[in-house]
Amino acid sequence: MTTSRRAIVFILFCTLFTSLGQLLWKLGIAEIEYVPLFLGFVSYGMGVVLMVAAFREGEVSVLYPLIALSYVFVSILSPLLFADEHMNLFKWSGVGIILVSLGILGKSLGKSLSKVRADG
Repeated sequence: MTTSRRAIVFILFCTLFTSLGQLLWKLGIAEIEYVPLFLGFVSYGMGVVLMVAAFREGEVSVLYPLIALSYVFVSILSPLLFADEHMNLFKWSGVGIILVSLGILGKSLGKSLSKVRADG
């Protein structure tokens, strides 16, 4: 099975929705408000639906590592939204390692796609 571009788009939106859901949960718990908690579950649920749709159109070994972008999104947004959240050298290093790893994965995916096109 090859991984379609649509599956990659689905999984990228999945990571955005699940990251948003996690941030909304944190906001709801911090303020003890039910609306952000509920919206967090809705957002996370949308992420799950997108993940399932992506897995129907692509390889899990290609798509699942992209979910690591959730850590990147949450790590960058958390300090902007919550006063008690801070990034340090180790967290930034983790973000960098994730991005480099995903770049390597993307490079291998690009080679696989070009081979499929060349083979017809």
